[in-house]
Amino acid sequence: MPPPPQRRATGRPPRISRADIVAAAHRIVDAEGVARLTMRRLAAEVGSTPMALYHHVRDRDELLVLLLEDYARRIPRPELPEQPRERIVAAALVLHDVLAERPWLVTALATDDLMGATALWIVEVMVDAAMAAGLSAERAVHAYRAIWYYTVGEITVRSAAGRQRASRDRPSYRDEVFASLDPAELPRLAALADRWTALTTVDTYAAGLRALVDGLLPGS
Repeated sequence: MPPPPQRRATGRPPRISRADIVAAAHRIVDAEGVARLTMRRLAAEVGSTPMALYHHVRDRDELLVLLLEDYARRIPRPELPEQPRERIVAAALVLHDVLAERPWLVTALATDDLMGATALWIVEVMVDAAMAAGLSAERAVHAYRAIWYYTVGEITVRSAAGRQRASRDRPSYRDEVFASLDPAELPRLAALADRWTALTTVDTYAAGLRALVDGLLPGS
C-alpha cells in the first residue's frame, strides 16, 4: 500500500521583526539593486507574506527610510577641523564617500521626501560652518544645497558611466563621435579626442568641491 500523501504545513507564517525586515532589505538591495526591493520580493526573502510585512512597515517608502537610517547610523563621525572652510569640505567628503559606496542612496535621497534624522548632523555641520564663515542663515542653506547638488550629480554620472563601461562590448557612441571630430571646427576637442575618456574618468571630486566651497564663502 502506498504511503498516504504528506499534508502541507498550515498555520501562521514564521514570526518576523522589523529588524529581520531591514536586514533582509539590505541583502536584496546589496545583491540585486534597489529596483528589486518590493514588498513581494521582501516577503519571499523573509519567508512570510506581503500582508504580514505591513504590520511592521507602512509601505516601500517607509522601508527605504528605515534603510537610510540604518546606513546613516554607520557613518563615521571624524574629528572635524576648526576652520569653517575645511570643516565644510571634511563633512562633504564624508557624505560623498558614504553615498559613493551605495549610489542607490542618492536616488532615494534626491526625491527630497525620503529622509531620516540620523544623518542630519552632516547638514548641521555644513550650515553651521558656512554661517561661521560669514554667510547668513539663508545663504548658508543655499551653500549646502549647491554642495549637495554637486555631490549628487558627480555620483550619479560616475555610477551610470561605470555601469555602461562594465556592460559595453563595443566602442561607445562618445568614442565614435570624438574619433570623427573635425579639427577645423572643434580644434581643442579634436586635439584631446584620444585622451578624452581617460581625462574625464579621473576622480576630481575633492578638487571640484574645494573650488565650489571657495566660490560660495566670502573672503575667497
